[in-house]
Amino acid sequence: MLIAIYGSRRQTPHAPQLQSLLHALAVGGAGIAMHPKLYEHLSGELGMSLPGVTVADPYRSPAEADLALSIGGDGTFLRTAAWVAETGTPILGINTGNLGYLSALGIDEAVAHTDYILEGDYIVEPRTLLHVQADGLRGWPYALNEAVVAKEDSASMITASATVGGRALTDYRADGLIVSTPTGSTAYNLSAGGPIVQPSAPCWVITPICAHSLGMRPLVISDDMEISLKVTGRCKVFRLSLDGRSVALPQGTTVTMRRAGFRTNIVQLRCNEFPAVLRSKLMFN
Repeated sequence: MLIAIYGSRRQTPHAPQLQSLLHALAVGGAGIAMHPKLYEHLSGELGMSLPGVTVADPYRSPAEADLALSIGGDGTFLRTAAWVAETGTPILGINTGNLGYLSALGIDEAVAHTDYILEGDYIVEPRTLLHVQADGLRGWPYALNEAVVAKEDSASMITASATVGGRALTDYRADGLIVSTPTGSTAYNLSAGGPIVQPSAPCWVITPICAHSLGMRPLVISDDMEISLKVTGRCKVFRLSLDGRSVALPQGTTVTMRRAGFRTNIVQLRCNEFPAVLRSKLMFN
């Protein structure tokens, strides 16, 4: 079994648990390929012994990996999804950050449940992504959580002229507009007043940010619909963000979003399925 590991470089408080986790995985017969930034942090800054751990490509996880571990918070998990990209390798989130909504385990739980990891005793949930296209967009053009068009800094509101499935929808006048996947419904979308969506639901959620009109409410549409947004405003540029990766684009640019041709596979333990996660992490008690 080959395990690819990606992680944030803020692991000082968790060094003993990480050492125990890596040791248990190695003793269990797993090969480990680690992202070079995490490897340098653990071996160099923290002085951790990493026998048998190989250094992976910084841009792509090994295609032959059976499992990827994301060690950090939700931001780290989203970066792990980009690192894994289209390989289909299932990702298990191990939370050493704050909320860790996308993570299946805390770091102490991961050490205690290494046997689940090695034996594959978990559920793999395929999650849809947005494929985003726009002139001037560079880098990985996919979003597991959301794509956001927003005003630049403190500039006046933008207008996002929206087309859905080739038909005109409306002109959103707002500080911005979120197009969320079901996975991202509990992220920025939820903070902006959008609905919580079952992660396996075949839909997108369009949620305005501080809309000029009270009639502009969150909208749920089928994920087989292509969404097109032509963004204009008084400022020369607006901001396009994909899972927090942000770029400034000139006003008048059209941003097109559709379902990606692949999915990200997320690992959940059998005790941590959707209702349980809502109860434990969003206080549905």
